Amino acid sequence: MSVLAAFILSLFILFIVFDMLRRKKIREKYAALWLLVGLAMLVLAVFPRLLEFVAEILNVQVPSNLLFAMSIVLALGVCLHLSWEISVVEDETRVLAEESAILRAQLTALESRLDSLAGDTGPAPVRTEAPTDE
Repeated sequence: MSVLAAFILSLFILFIVFDMLRRKKIREKYAALWLLVGLAMLVLAVFPRLLEFVAEILNVQVPSNLLFAMSIVLALGVCLHLSWEISVVEDETRVLAEESAILRAQLTALESRLDSLAGDTGPAPVRTEAPTDE
């Protein structure tokens, strides 16, 4: 019964990942990791003796402890990868905010210079863009 439950759970996880990938709710680089996890679960569900064999090779007395340890390592790897992704996105956001601030300052300086030049030569030029509230 537990083998059937593990098999159904593995298929459900694979279905969820494929569905999210099809609807573009998850990117391919993350989907590959979860598909690998789902396939590994499917293999272990179909061949439950495989976990016992690997546990015996690694000298782990209880096979479920090996599965638990592998799950912890996988969760730590996913957390580390997501932390790295967040750091990259934060750096990109900071650079974009700095560039936006520099461009805004340059635009303000150009507008004030244009206004001062227009004040020296006659009527102000007609603006084609609506002024912003910022």
